[in-house]
Formats: sequence, structure tokens, C-alpha cells
Amino acid sequence: MFSRAGGSRTTHRFLKTVMMTLTLPVLLAACQREAENTATDVRPVRTITIEKREGGTPLTFTGRIEAEDEVTLGFRIAGRLLENNNKLGDRVTAGQLVGRLESQNEMNTLRQAQAGLAAAQGQLVQARNHLERQQTLLKQGWTTRVIYDQAVQAAQTAQSQVDAAEAQLKTAHDLVSFTELKADAPGVVTATGPGAGEVVQAGQMILRLARQDGRDAVFDVSAQVLRSMPSDAVINVNLTDDTGVTAQGRIREVSPQADPVTRTFAIKVGLTDPPPAMRLGATVTGRMQVSDGPIIEIPATALTRANQQPAVWVVDPATRTVSTRNVDVLRFDQANVVVEQGLDTGEIIVTAGVQALHPGQKIRLLGSEQ
Repeated sequence: MFSRAGGSRTTHRFLKTVMMTLTLPVLLAACQREAENTATDVRPVRTITIEKREGGTPLTFTGRIEAEDEVTLGFRIAGRLLENNNKLGDRVTAGQLVGRLESQNEMNTLRQAQAGLAAAQGQLVQARNHLERQQTLLKQGWTTRVIYDQAVQAAQTAQSQVDAAEAQLKTAHDLVSFTELKADAPGVVTATGPGAGEVVQAGQMILRLARQDGRDAVFDVSAQVLRSMPSDAVINVNLTDDTGVTAQGRIREVSPQADPVTRTFAIKVGLTDPPPAMRLGATVTGRMQVSDGPIIEIPATALTRANQQPAVWVVDPATRTVSTRNVDVLRFDQANVVVEQGLDTGEIIVTAGVQALHPGQKIRLLGSEQ
């Protein structure tokens, strides 16, 4: 009995020792995991403080160089074109003859007007002589007042006929001059019309002349771009095939009507001292910045998703915890995101480490011991 009871107590102590031995590693492992979880519960992140700055949207468009003052030359009367030897690129001077019509009919009209004036002047001389004789006879009492009044009327009629003949002669001279087309200012020929021998109508384009007063860069822009462009914007212009040839200008004219095909508006930018390399018709590129006013720009790495919408992690500086907040994105690129609504100046957001966060997560700034 004694030895059986002693053996039982010995066995019980042995089993207790074994259980403690087996349980100790489990407890130690649990404590280690709890310590690890406690240590890793504070996530290291990078943050920035929200600030507003003046933002601008870069705009780029392609256009062409045109003359600031371009005029189309044509005859005032119809006729058969006798001379038009102008070529594209020719330089003309003020008063230079650039076209001529056959003037045979106009010369005949001029001769007829000259003859009509001579006849009217002859009748005027005769009427005046008759009036002088009637004045003398009336003073001497050898004629009546009625005959004298008739002589006055005849002289006045003759004078009116002379005036009409002189006007017809002037018109005939003008018609003869209209058979010659002259440049009203120096410039360069940019387009030509009918050739010699063709019959042209009054006002038909014979040639287009680019006056040498200045250069415009002409661009076709959409209505949306036009609305965002300030009226006094400075536009940098350079040749498309040679970016080293540059000039600056300001918008001086906007087309009041959209192109019926492209639905774009033509804007003319008056260039200041354009280099000679910017020749008429050259293709150019225009660049400008459109101010967006104060904007909030954050790194693209700060953006995440919450409630199926763009969001960021906002840091509570008092508790060093984070929470998600949805934001409205105005525009973005690979590096930055412009936020329209959802953030205020002075707030702190996480920019690196956003994938390992959850609401209420404690954070630690990278490089900080806290």
C-alpha cells in the first residue's frame, strides 16, 4: 500500500512537470507574437503638409505664319486681261503696275467725252455772246425783257451742259485708269489669279499681296481652349522644324465664327520682331500657360481608393493615427495629382506606405524614432 501510494505521487509530479515543460514554449511563442504585433502595429510612412500654390495648364497648338496685313487686288471693271506676269514670292513696290486690261473701249469712251465737252463749251461761248448783246440792247431799249430772259436761260443751260460734259470726261479718264492695276503698298505676292488672255469680272482676285508691316501666327483652337485663354496672354512661338527660331506675341484678333468643318476658331497672334526665318506659310508651334488659380497638388503615390472613389490617408497629428478621406481629382499625370475638393491647407496626408494602412492605424514618420 505504501509503495503504491508513493509511486502514484511520483507519477503525478512527473506528469505535472511534463505538462509545464510542454506548455512553456507555447506561452513563450504567444508572448513573442504579441510583442511582434505590438511592435509592428505602428507603421512607418512618409507624409506631406497640404499647401496651395498658383497652378497653370500648359497649352500647345500648331499653326502657320501669315502676313499681319494681307490684301486682295482686283480690277474695278470687267475686261480681257492683257498683262499679269506676277509670280508667287515676287516683291512689289508701292505704285508698281501689276496688271493691265485691254483699254480700247475705255479709250473710245474717253474720246467721246472729250468731244462732248468741246461741243458744250462751244455752245456756252455762243450763249454768253448772245446774252451780252441782249444786255446792251436792253440798256438801249432796243429789245424786250422777255428776249433778255431767254438769253439768260440759254447761257445757264449751256453752262450746265459744260459741267455735265466735264463730269463725263472725268468718268472716262477714271475708266481708262481702271484698266491698270497698281500695288498700293510694298509687299510680297502670296497668290495669283487668272493669266493673260482671260476675261475677268470686276472685283475678281488678280493677286494677293502680303504687306510688309508685320507677321501673324495663326492657330485654330477649340471653343474650350478659347474660353480658358486670357485676352492678353503671351504666347511663345517657334518654328516646328527648328525650335531655336522663336518669337513672342499676343492675341490681336479672334474669329467671331467657327469653321463649319472643323468647328474651331482662328486666332491671330501678332508677333513682336519675328526673325527672318519665320517666312510666310511656315509651320509654327505656339505654347502658353493658362492660370488655374490656387491649386492643391499632391504626389500620385498618395492616392488610394475608398468607397469606389479616389481617396487619401489623412493623419491626425494629435493621435498619430490615419483615416481615409475621399477627394475630387481635377487632373493627374504619372507624378502628380491636382485635387479639386476634399483637402484643406495645413492637413497632413500619407504619401508612401498607403498600401499597409487601415483606419485608426498608428503611424511613424520614416526617419523618426517615435
